[in-house]
Amino acid sequence: MGKGRVEAFTDGVVAIIITIMVLELKVPHGEDLAALVPLWPVFFSYVLSFINVGIYWNNLHNMFHTVQRVDGRVLWANLNLLFWLSLMPVTTAFMGENHFAPVPVAVYGVDLALCAVAYNILVIKLRHLHGVETIFARAVGQDRKGKISLALYLAGIALTFVSQWIGVAIYVLVATIWFVPDKRFERLIEK
Repeated sequence: MGKGRVEAFTDGVVAIIITIMVLELKVPHGEDLAALVPLWPVFFSYVLSFINVGIYWNNLHNMFHTVQRVDGRVLWANLNLLFWLSLMPVTTAFMGENHFAPVPVAVYGVDLALCAVAYNILVIKLRHLHGVETIFARAVGQDRKGKISLALYLAGIALTFVSQWIGVAIYVLVATIWFVPDKRFERLIEK
């Protein structure tokens, strides 16, 4: 199968996820800067989630740009990833509206970890479909960054119960690691 429909569907789902997240932001009650202070947890949660969803969208764009086709297994793996991403508005709101209490921060981390697992499954399915000598497979390589991210998410979930701020800091660290533009795909595409 061609990859155009899966790319278009993924773009649409990501757009809806971001739209739902932004709709959770409430207008402050007041006209001065002090009115913004109570909203900082919700806004910070939104920014973190927007960055995470954006990172996945960016990586999916790069991946699908380097592959030629998809099959049923790839479609289901992509849907699996989109499912976990679609929970991001709920886990984001849960964390922000509860001012980073330990359980909501841990639940947010579980969603991030399951997104990472689903992303890895998608990579495996695409590699299996296209082979190990393709641009896609060479660009992904051993995906150390992905494996380290998953390990950090799991550590963040556990450490949240020591201090929720450790968990939040780890989630921010992972987002920062991925926020730096990933040149693996671009270097190979340019060759």
